[in-house]
Amino acid sequence: MTIFEEALKGNITKEMLHIAEIERVEVKKLIKKISKGEVVIMKRESFKPVGIGFPLRTKINVNLGTSSSAINLSEEFKKVEIAQKYGADTLSDLSMGGNIDAIRKRVLEISSVPITTVPIYQAIIEADSVSNVSEDLIFKVIEKQIKDGISSIVIHTGFSLETLNKMKGKRIMKIVSKGGSLTASVMKSNEVENPFKKNFEYIIELAKEHDIVINLGNAMRSGCIHDKMDEFQLSEIKINNKLAKKANKKGVQAILESLGGHIEANDIIKWVKKHKKLTNNRPLFVSGPLPIDIGTGYDHIVATVGGAFASGFGADYICAITPAEHLCLPSLDDIKNGLIACKIAAHIGDSMKFGLNHLFNNDLKLSKNRFLKKWKNQFECCIDPNEPKKRHLDSEEICTMCGNHCALSISKEIL
Repeated sequence: MTIFEEALKGNITKEMLHIAEIERVEVKKLIKKISKGEVVIMKRESFKPVGIGFPLRTKINVNLGTSSSAINLSEEFKKVEIAQKYGADTLSDLSMGGNIDAIRKRVLEISSVPITTVPIYQAIIEADSVSNVSEDLIFKVIEKQIKDGISSIVIHTGFSLETLNKMKGKRIMKIVSKGGSLTASVMKSNEVENPFKKNFEYIIELAKEHDIVINLGNAMRSGCIHDKMDEFQLSEIKINNKLAKKANKKGVQAILESLGGHIEANDIIKWVKKHKKLTNNRPLFVSGPLPIDIGTGYDHIVATVGGAFASGFGADYICAITPAEHLCLPSLDDIKNGLIACKIAAHIGDSMKFGLNHLFNNDLKLSKNRFLKKWKNQFECCIDPNEPKKRHLDSEEICTMCGNHCALSISKEIL
């Protein structure tokens, strides 16, 4: 049976036990959350599973992979190492250049975290033309990706031809989801309905065979802060929630992507809460969101702000945004910087959700060591212990910011 089916029967699996232990959650409570669709467990053969959804910690995904204009395999594989070194919970292989099958298999070989793919990407490349993409090809791609050992697939199911026709003339940025735009182009070029929505029951069967998680993508997310939440986004959330219920009835777990992209700061909290209400608290995956549009080159910082508030008010799973967003394929440093920024956002979010002294919060420990000038102990509490060590030696008592006029030293004397 699948993890979802086991949860419905009240059975405890090894994956549930592992998640309950590392997250310090009662296993009975975890089972109940899984059976209601509020928590999912991504698993990988021979490796540790990852739990996503409240009351678990906010999880982080890192995107990597080749593009049609940039294929540097050694660098892409190094990105896998960097992402794992700095604490990514999951990885997404979004390759669209080179031998995609070989790249995916190598990513699986050198990684130990759950891997997600977006099958429409490979289908487009194999067909060599949008008009040549058939349903058969899409399902062949899904089958081989699942058989290779991935843990989750992203499909864009929440819109129809009618939706696309209604969108004409509306929005500044139209469709900014790559997977969503590719799916839409297949539909428009061939005048066919959404192949993922139309054949959803078959996709459920494929997912169930290997107990993978279906991630229902947000093709309708907004691409700039002046494109407000609209009928297309709301419709997509409602459709995807219905499909998630259908997947659950067949024993398959589902995550809903939504509210990523660009959202005005004042709207983030409102729409996260609305999403949770509309979906009965299903796991929510967001990319960003970015609360301003003019941070290009620093979008990892912009996303830290948006991601922190999204996480704090209910998002369960956030995607790292790098400084290269909107500009180019990310470098090794971009992957690291984007991931660290995302970890900061997740930590802030968890502090909001669970309080300052939640199990995985080292802020108090760091502060006590900082006041005592125990530099080594302080650095060990940091999200990235290596970065502060570059700027200050453990052996040095004072730092150059204040020199001999340190506020902490003065405080010790007078207080």
